[in-house]
Amino acid sequence: MEMVVTFPGGKKVDSHYKGFTVHTDQPIEEGGTHTAPEPFDLFLASIGTCAGIYVASFCSERGIDPKDIQLVLRFDRNEATHMVSTIHIDIRVPREFPEKYKGAVKRAAQLCFVKKHLESPPQFQISCNIKSD
Repeated sequence: MEMVVTFPGGKKVDSHYKGFTVHTDQPIEEGGTHTAPEPFDLFLASIGTCAGIYVASFCSERGIDPKDIQLVLRFDRNEATHMVSTIHIDIRVPREFPEKYKGAVKRAAQLCFVKKHLESPPQFQISCNIKSD
C-alpha cells in the first residue's frame, strides 16, 4: 500500500490514495484558508464513518433501513496534553428500532477497523530520501 502526499500551496496538504485525492487545509487563524478540513478532523471523521459502515451493514443484513439512524460522536480532551482522552459514540435509532438489536448494533460499531488500529497502534518508521525524477 502506498499513499502520496503533496503540497499544493499555502497550508494545504493533499493525500492521493486508491484513486482519490483528500484535501486538507488549516484554519485562517493558523495561516490557512479554511477550504478543507484539518487532518485531525478527517481522523475523527474516519472513526465515525468507520463505525457507521458497520452499523449500516448490521442493519441492512437484518432488513432495517439505516437512513433514520445517526451516530453522534463527542470527544473529551485531556487539558494537560490537549489529546483526545475519550471518544463517545452515541448510536441514535428511531423508536421502532427492535429492542433485541440494541446491544448487537453497539457490538457491530465496536468492530470498526479504525478503532481497532487505535487499540493496537502501528509503529511509525519515518525516513528522508532524495526524490526520484
